[in-house]
Amino acid sequence: MSSVRARHRAAPVRRLPLAGVLRLNRPSDIWFKPALSVVVAVGVPNLTLLALGRLDLALYSMAGSLCALYAHNLPYAARGRALAWVVLGMLASVAIALVTASLTSSAVVLVAVGALLAAAHKAVSDLTRIGPPGPVILTFISSASLFAPQTLGQVPGHLALAAGAGAWAWLIGMAPGLVRPHGPERRATARALNAAAAYVDLCADADEPVSASGGRGEAGHERARAAAAAAVHAAWQSLLAAGARPEPRRALEGLVVRAEVALAAPADTDPARLRAWARDLRGTNPVPRVASGRDADELLGVEVELAEAGPAAGRSGKSGGNGGSGGSGTRRWTGRLAPLLPLALRTALGCALAGYVSLALGVGRPYWALVTAASLYQANLTLTWSRGVQRVVGNLVGVLLFAAVAPLAHLGPAALVLCCLAFNFGAEALISRNYWLGSICVTPMALLITEFTGFQEPGALMTDRVVDTVVGAVVGFVAAVAVTNRRAGDRIEDALAAVERARDHAARLIAADRPGPGALEAARRRLAAALVELRGTADAAAGEWWQRALPQERVMLAEQAGHRTLAATVRRQGPHVLEDAEA
Repeated sequence: MSSVRARHRAAPVRRLPLAGVLRLNRPSDIWFKPALSVVVAVGVPNLTLLALGRLDLALYSMAGSLCALYAHNLPYAARGRALAWVVLGMLASVAIALVTASLTSSAVVLVAVGALLAAAHKAVSDLTRIGPPGPVILTFISSASLFAPQTLGQVPGHLALAAGAGAWAWLIGMAPGLVRPHGPERRATARALNAAAAYVDLCADADEPVSASGGRGEAGHERARAAAAAAVHAAWQSLLAAGARPEPRRALEGLVVRAEVALAAPADTDPARLRAWARDLRGTNPVPRVASGRDADELLGVEVELAEAGPAAGRSGKSGGNGGSGGSGTRRWTGRLAPLLPLALRTALGCALAGYVSLALGVGRPYWALVTAASLYQANLTLTWSRGVQRVVGNLVGVLLFAAVAPLAHLGPAALVLCCLAFNFGAEALISRNYWLGSICVTPMALLITEFTGFQEPGALMTDRVVDTVVGAVVGFVAAVAVTNRRAGDRIEDALAAVERARDHAARLIAADRPGPGALEAARRRLAAALVELRGTADAAAGEWWQRALPQERVMLAEQAGHRTLAATVRRQGPHVLEDAEA
């Protein structure tokens, strides 16, 4: 009891970390895909404009081309929809920026509009969970467009150029599906198998396997189990978002079932077999077939139930079903939007103040400070602080890199375009290692883009960039401190209640003599989604600097009970799930 009370009496002010902020991670397993995609998506339009002698229009083509950075983890059916919405969102943002720029030259008004657009980008990106690179690309392009000389008559032509490049980016994003149509689902399944294998290894090294007993366990095991459960949940989301269910996808479903079996019975699982299956999913090799036909039949019922449940079931990238009243749909959207309001307010306030401070200092490009502030805002203040440190370090090193490359880029327009393409590739290749490493390439690329309309004196350009980086980071972080996210604690209570409801529902089905077709699978998916949401909500709330004491003990107990129930659902489904776990 004393330990529980001690946790609830923890000081509400949390320290901001420095150790580990610049530590390099392992590269993304698909780092080369966005890197190559953006080079092709940007290169073809820019080289075409170069041949036509209109490189001054490259800003507008890049508005569409940079959409190729999004949705690389989504199955192709969902990717096509997501990329289309990203392109439409980019066009809408650029249209607002260009029309505003053509109607006024007041920097005060332009900064205000840029800040509001940045807040909208942040809210929509978090709401849709579009994933990397998040809202920053939209904010960068729209903010730069605000300060581009413009007339109303030029707006349609510039938007048409952006739309054409966006259509090209859509094709680039979808093209790999012709060669490897189930690539994203295969990668998601491989991640689930590897995460489950890592958890099994931890349990094998421990005296008390956590998932087998549901006991107290160590923090490392809890984290590993939560990470494995999240990876399994993400794999199911990927499979469900893929649409049709051909034979390769049915085989992938069986592999994800094996990952769930590993979480339920780690002592009876061979982690080497899980990793071997994950390796087999690389390339275009046939998908290993390990599940029975009955698994696939039950999963079909899961899809129907999850489609009816909509976002409440934890699915991303799809809208909710048509069932239910309009009022309940409104409440659901309101409930999803409400937690985002503090983050949107932080973004609007921080971006506006950063832009105005930059103007007061006489910097000619206040949108750089605005974009720097917008790039900081993450799920909580601790992550925002870390991103700020990474941004400043990466930008300062990037400015030095620009100084070294500028003489080469100034050899001619062709050299300028090729240097930009090289930095595009480098940014996407490195950013998954750590944000600051990618920023080293993003910074010179952004500086070179400003020279598409004509070469500039490097010293002045570098000075402006350094000033705007520092201003944006400092002012943006101060705004984040000023706008506290008091709703984070309330979200934990909601997430705990959702886990309890999902667990009770699953427990009732486990106790039932004959659960309906697919009912137990649907309950298991819903409980897994609720547990993933609880862990994400708890992590986000723990990173706020000023927060009431969080119910950490309740979260831990809810997670342990939830994972025990998940394991029980696997066992309750009987031999058709548990049999041949080692086959």
